[in-house]
Amino acid sequence: MHSFDHTLDRKPLVRRAEVITELGRRRRWSADAKAEIMLEALAPGAVVSEVARRHDVRPQQLFGWLRDARQSPEAPTTFVPVVIERVVEAPPVAATPKKRRKRSAQGGIEVDIDGVTVRIERGAETRTVAAVIQALKAGR
Repeated sequence: MHSFDHTLDRKPLVRRAEVITELGRRRRWSADAKAEIMLEALAPGAVVSEVARRHDVRPQQLFGWLRDARQSPEAPTTFVPVVIERVVEAPPVAATPKKRRKRSAQGGIEVDIDGVTVRIERGAETRTVAAVIQALKAGR
């Protein structure tokens, strides 16, 4: 297609075309740089959009990095070197024997609650047993 110049200016018409091969500026971020920016964005009280602007990253990009980090599988388990040292055994501790109470030949009931012992011997009156049980219930 030809174009016709209707102006009186006889200077040649200069046309210029620019070919763009990329979609804007693409930056490559190292894994360490991404991790540092993401840690800053995850800090308590941090605003992701502000962190993104400080690092000249679009907020959408930073949100994408954070999403990808949450969805990525856990890092493989790594082994840590183990150092085995000689075990020093502690001297044995003498166990304190529990005092055994002498049992009554007649029998009875003995209740030990929080260090308080209540004994009701055989042959106690029904009213006494009922009063002890009532007191134990009230003390809960």
